[in-house]
Amino acid sequence: MTETDATRPSLDRVVVVGASLAGLRAAETLRQHDHVGSVVVVGDEVHRPYDRPPLSKKLLSGEWEPDRIHLRQPEVFDELDVEWRLGSAATGLDLDARTVALADGTSIPFDGAIIATGATPRRLPDQERFGHIHELRSLDDALALRREITPGGRRVVVVGAGFIGLEAAATAKALGNDVVVLEGAPAPLIRGLGTEMGEAIAELHRAHGVDVRCDVRIDALAPDGVRLVGGELVAADVVVVGIGVAPATRWLDGSGLEVRDGIVCDANLQAIASSGALVPGVFAAGDVARWPNGLFDEEMRVEHWTNAAEQGAQAANNLVHLAAGEALEPYAALPFFWSDQFEHRIQFLGRSAVDDEVRIVAGSVADAKFLALYGRRGRLHGALGVNAPRWVMSTRKLFLERASWDEAVAATSGLDA
Repeated sequence: MTETDATRPSLDRVVVVGASLAGLRAAETLRQHDHVGSVVVVGDEVHRPYDRPPLSKKLLSGEWEPDRIHLRQPEVFDELDVEWRLGSAATGLDLDARTVALADGTSIPFDGAIIATGATPRRLPDQERFGHIHELRSLDDALALRREITPGGRRVVVVGAGFIGLEAAATAKALGNDVVVLEGAPAPLIRGLGTEMGEAIAELHRAHGVDVRCDVRIDALAPDGVRLVGGELVAADVVVVGIGVAPATRWLDGSGLEVRDGIVCDANLQAIASSGALVPGVFAAGDVARWPNGLFDEEMRVEHWTNAAEQGAQAANNLVHLAAGEALEPYAALPFFWSDQFEHRIQFLGRSAVDDEVRIVAGSVADAKFLALYGRRGRLHGALGVNAPRWVMSTRKLFLERASWDEAVAATSGLDA
C-alpha cells in the first residue's frame, strides 16, 4: 500500500456524530454519492433533526408547535436511507480502532466520520438545584420554558444578554411578563457586535419595557430570584440562563484529536491530531469545528445556522473527495446570522472584534434602521444591519471582493439617500 493509499479511507460505513442541522446536511450530502455505503447518524436527543432558531421565538411564544420546526417532513427522513441512532450520546472516539462509543454501551465502527456535535450551554453554579431555572438549547428546554411564561404575569429574569438571552427576553415580554436582563459586560452582545452597537440593541429592548442591566455581578442563584454582588435580590418566578455555549468536545478527551475551543481542522475541515498530522477520514462541521477561514485570513469557530448547513455539506463532500483521491475544497465562507427581537430584524455579515472600527454609514440608531460597518487593519470586517436587509445584503459583494475599509465605506455611504 502506498502512502497516498493509506490516507484514503474506504467509505463502506460513515458515522455522522450529531443529529442537528450540520449532521443532517452531512448525511444528505453523503447519500448523493453512490459509492458511499451505510450512513449512521448518532444523536443524544430522541428527536430527529429540528430547527433551533425558532426555539427562542415562535416555538417559545406558542405561535408554532414542534411539528413546525422539523428540518424535514417525516417521509423525507424515512426515505433518506440512513440508520438513526438517537437518544444515546457519543462518549468516546478511538482513532486506532476506528470506532465511536455510545452511552448505551455499544460502539460503531467507521471508515469515515463527520463530527457535528454542536455546543452545550454554559451553566451557573448550582443551577440544577432549582426547578424554576431554565436554559434554552433544545426542543425540550423550549417547551419547558414555554409552560412557565405563556400565562404571562410572571417575573422573568434572563441572565446573559447574548442573542439567545435577548430573544428569550423579547418573547417573554411580548407574552405579558415583567422581564429583567442581567449582563456582566458593559453592554449586551459585546462579543458579537461590540460595545456601541450592543448598547443600541439594548435600547430597542428598553423601549419595549425590558429592564436591561449591564455591568452587574451575580453572587448566587436563589429560590426566589438572583442575588447580585452587594446583596440585592432581583426577584424572579422564572430564570433563564443564557451565558453562552461551549463546543461539545468533552467526549473526545483522550481521542488524540487536537481540541482548542472546538475541534481544530485544516482549511478543508479535516480534523487535526494532537501530533499536528491530519486524521484520515475524520472531518468536523458546525458549532464544534475550528478552522482557518481563508476569506478572512483568520482561524474561527462559528455558531450560526448558515455555517452549520454549509459546513455539514462541505465536510461530507470533502470526505468523499478524499476517499476518491480527488482534490479537497477549502471552506472559505462569509459568516452570516440574523436575530428577530420584538419587531426588529438584526442581521450580521462577516466578523467583529472589540477593537474594530465601527461606522454607521446609512440610517440612524434613533430611527431603529441602520447599517454599520466594522473595519480591521484596513479591510472590511463586518456589516450590521437593523431593519435594513437590503442594505446588509448589498455588502456581500464587498466581502467576497475583499474590499478595503475605504472602498467599503465609499460604496455604502448614501444608501439611505
